[in-house]
Amino acid sequence: MTASIHGSGAQQQPLTEEKAFQLGVDAYIYGYPLLVMDSFRRVTTNVAVPQGTLAPMGQFAHHRSFPDASDRTIAGASVDTLYSLAWLDLSRGPYVLHLPDVNNRFYMMAILDGWTEVIGNPGTRTTGGKAGDYAITGPQWTGVLPDEVEQIKSGTNMVWLIGRTYSSGTARDYDAVHAIQDQYTLVPLSIFGDPNPTLDEGVVDPNIDMTIPPRDQIDNLDAAEFFTRLGLLLKNNLPTPQDAPMVEILNRLGLVGDFDMSKLPTSVAQGLSRVPETAHKEIMGQYARQKQANGWIISTGSGHYGTDYLQRALVAYVGVGGNLPADAFYPIARFDGDGRALNGASSYAMRLTKADGPPIHPQGFWSLTMYDNEYFLVANSINRYSLSSRDKFQENPDGSTGLYIQNEFPGADKQANWLPAPDGEFILMLRLYWPTDEAVDGTWVPPPVRRMD
Repeated sequence: MTASIHGSGAQQQPLTEEKAFQLGVDAYIYGYPLLVMDSFRRVTTNVAVPQGTLAPMGQFAHHRSFPDASDRTIAGASVDTLYSLAWLDLSRGPYVLHLPDVNNRFYMMAILDGWTEVIGNPGTRTTGGKAGDYAITGPQWTGVLPDEVEQIKSGTNMVWLIGRTYSSGTARDYDAVHAIQDQYTLVPLSIFGDPNPTLDEGVVDPNIDMTIPPRDQIDNLDAAEFFTRLGLLLKNNLPTPQDAPMVEILNRLGLVGDFDMSKLPTSVAQGLSRVPETAHKEIMGQYARQKQANGWIISTGSGHYGTDYLQRALVAYVGVGGNLPADAFYPIARFDGDGRALNGASSYAMRLTKADGPPIHPQGFWSLTMYDNEYFLVANSINRYSLSSRDKFQENPDGSTGLYIQNEFPGADKQANWLPAPDGEFILMLRLYWPTDEAVDGTWVPPPVRRMD
């Protein structure tokens, strides 16, 4: 079921500029993830046939190698897994996803609706990595599926599939992962079972900006552009029943359907025009509301949000497509263990003992990735963007491992443990794929990053 987005609030008192501003901030935060999602969709599907990391609607774009610092499409990009990404428009009917047996390799195929809610996630943790077929159906579909196909229901017509398949990054392992990726298939339900299905070519829109990162395109919109786009997207991506109070706000502001800011009362238009800057500050302020320990921001609030719209917006900003914590858990450090901002002007160390290393399932893995202050990878002399459980570290005599995080080369004896930093501020993200319960429930927290100078 969905909430109506028509008519409510029509008899209420006219809005003052200040009230329109306050309600507009709430509406912006609510709609932000939907617009970021759609911006990614527009950019990454703007091709006629699959090429590189782009593919038309309804087809997979398989990333065949890890991204590097020149790739500024996805904020918070991973260098542990090869992505297989696909976008669906379920207003055209359901799609059937086929996943092969991955032979004990870690993978996950998160399926997100337009509001960034994880609505399904076949993969090693959840389905044991076995082969299966999954029909992804939209809010209006009422048909019958073949017996062997499992249904995954979406409340929105826009759906994003984010496949992640673990790779060690070697040429040989890339080949093995490519063979798996080539077995991930999507076809409309109407031609499921056809041995030679014909997929439609995509439509290229020359007006879509392919140079500015998708998230930044949304952040650069003024209020009129933002709310006009939100009104259009709400037509195919309806709110849920739990969003009813927010729907009242949307209706009261006229932010539904064919929104035209020029037709609003002057006071309302002036109030809304002030919204983007303040809304961004609130989204970024959500950082401070996360659990923090040892300088790390430790949040388990991703994948399912309920009505926590501010948390949902923060995750969309940091890296849209956040997973359920049981699948992947992402502590973030912007400060060292003493509360000072991380900066390449200083050198840091992070000490992992056998007892306090990242707790993961035997088939899971962990990594520590370096980002600039906008969550993009950092160029460096050795093209190393992360350290991870797949690396062979130099251990200390007591069995602990020191990870060295700095801009300058630390010396040959520490090179294996060196994560290069930029010369300015930076952000660290610790990924735990398939973490144990002690990581998710907060019993374990990452050790602090300590300044060494």
